[in-house]
Amino acid sequence: VQLVESGGGLVQAGGSLRLSCTASERTFSSYAMGWFRQAPGKEREFVADINWRGDNTNYADSVKGRFTISRDNAKNTLYLQMNGLKPEDRAVYYCAAGIYTGKFDYWGQGTQVTVSS
Repeated sequence: VQLVESGGGLVQAGGSLRLSCTASERTFSSYAMGWFRQAPGKEREFVADINWRGDNTNYADSVKGRFTISRDNAKNTLYLQMNGLKPEDRAVYYCAAGIYTGKFDYWGQGTQVTVSS
């Protein structure tokens, strides 16, 4: 499955962005999905994930209460609503798909999020 992220950009601290990830296949609804990020000089880290039905989500402690992951299976699209952005949220954000959460086999190319202080 091919994944294409969009929605990244430059925002001031405290602002919001919504990332989207569109999948190429109609089997999107059968995949668990996740968001990860990689900041400059750091390893890629988990941000959030969601099961195929969209009724079970998990978040990294660093984003809990500020970010919301959701999906629209009819549109083959995954979302990440990011509110209250902080400079430390600056990173390339990747979406991923897998048979179940925790095992992601397909990755997008990433979208850059920059937060100015």
